[in-house]
Amino acid sequence: MADELRQRSRTLYDGPDRAPARSYLKAIGLTDRDISRPIVGIANTWTETMPCNFTLRALAEHVKRGVREAGGTPMEFNTVAISDGITMGTEGMKTSLVSREVIADSIELVVRGHMFDALVVLVGCDKTIPGGAMALLRLDVPGLVLYGGSIQPGHFRGQSVTVLNLFEAVGAHAAGKLSDADLKELEDRACPGPGACGGQFTANTMAMALEFLGLSPMGSASVAATDPAKDRVGEDAGRLAMDLLRRGVLPRQIVTRGALENAIAGVNATGGSTNAVLHLLAIAREAGVPLTIDNFDPIGRRTPLWADMQPGGRYTAVDLGRAGGTAVVARRLVEARLVDGEAMTVTGRTFAEEAEHARETPGQDVVWPLDRPIKPTGGLVILKGSLAPDGCVVKVAGHERRQHRGPARVFEREEDAMAAVLSGRIRPGDVVVIRYEGPRGGPGMREMLGVTAAIVGAGLGESVALLTDGRFSGATRGLMAGHVAPEAQVGGPIALVEEGDPIRFDVDERRLDLEVAEPVLAERRARWRAPAPRYTGGVLAKYVALVTSAAEGAITRPS
Repeated sequence: MADELRQRSRTLYDGPDRAPARSYLKAIGLTDRDISRPIVGIANTWTETMPCNFTLRALAEHVKRGVREAGGTPMEFNTVAISDGITMGTEGMKTSLVSREVIADSIELVVRGHMFDALVVLVGCDKTIPGGAMALLRLDVPGLVLYGGSIQPGHFRGQSVTVLNLFEAVGAHAAGKLSDADLKELEDRACPGPGACGGQFTANTMAMALEFLGLSPMGSASVAATDPAKDRVGEDAGRLAMDLLRRGVLPRQIVTRGALENAIAGVNATGGSTNAVLHLLAIAREAGVPLTIDNFDPIGRRTPLWADMQPGGRYTAVDLGRAGGTAVVARRLVEARLVDGEAMTVTGRTFAEEAEHARETPGQDVVWPLDRPIKPTGGLVILKGSLAPDGCVVKVAGHERRQHRGPARVFEREEDAMAAVLSGRIRPGDVVVIRYEGPRGGPGMREMLGVTAAIVGAGLGESVALLTDGRFSGATRGLMAGHVAPEAQVGGPIALVEEGDPIRFDVDERRLDLEVAEPVLAERRARWRAPAPRYTGGVLAKYVALVTSAAEGAITRPS
């Protein structure tokens, strides 16, 4: 039976001519018996540059134990990871989205090179989750993705806090609303230990999305990084990888159009990150399933918002775990007949069967009742219009305004906009425009949490709107439009906006418009020239040469 499961690894290790390869493994302690068993790759995104992935080195040991107990031989290897939270607001953030592609490529290279029979991908921070899923689907070997888990909430003067509170505190401090001592105390308390950012920000959004896609075991993401139960989750994942190998189940058999729509529904039902649009488009491409940005809005329109989670709501991912986890959200969606309950998952059970096993904590109020959702529609909307012909993404999970009209305040990069906010130069009614931050223009499509949080912290969250061809953090809240496409660097309408131009947001009509006469825009278009590339060599220049529009998921294609 073991030989039947070694369709890939036996090419490397079987036969007299493969004696040199076997000798290399014996040099690091493997035995003939180890080499004769199925080889399971453990792709680890551990790093000590951030809390998000810090526990993955220890978690890998439990996954490997599960693989061995189930008859396999694990081989662990590493890839890269970039912290969005640490690099936010700097040139370093330009590397974040680029890292998604590098993660997928590097995992692909190691798995193809070492011909693993199955694969477990350990992920934590924002881009490791979609990057790991993209690699698994591209390779299409039996396997799964396992999330390291959320950070525990911090505590500040009797309140639970996350890093979002700290980003917003920076704006409050600049506006004179928070003292140096208060900012320092909050800094010391916001992140009490390892794990990914605690609200329904990008990491927890994408971890839940992978459960709803069927690539991660339902409920595994809800166990926090420092919860002792995570050890068992790791061992179960190792055993499950071997079970998938024995059953011959491949990732592309799991990620169907129905599974992708389940994931989109889950993001909407929990007020999840706008980054899910980019990442699910990229994942669909690797799965070979047609999906466009236009497919998101109809799902959002029909999916109620049930989970009262930060940044729009009150609770953290740890609170959701205590309430019963993501399976409770799945149950709401199944009961409302808003998902494909027959979609398969890595456990061998259907989505509906996983939802049926949800253990909802009595009296919990994180996920609202089936007949009393927080809102009748979901947290994500896609706007189009003269300023975003190919679309942009807005999150409406909180109490955001549905309309806004105001004068453009135009900035050519994030740092200039941040300086304007912190110095008090942004006024109520303004529309902040940050451009040349798209996939090519940035390059790398930086997140703008620093700016959006500073606007909220300065008390302007209810009176100022913002749009950009860059991205937002999952922690962003307020009337903020990201992923405006086409981007400025390729001559999209956002490149033609001038200071003071009237801009209109209409969420109900799904419109984002630049209210300037076409003859005026034609004259500006004739004068416009693309700025010189900011990077002319290295990985960022390669990315610019290969990356597509945000409306296509900012994926890279061979030139």
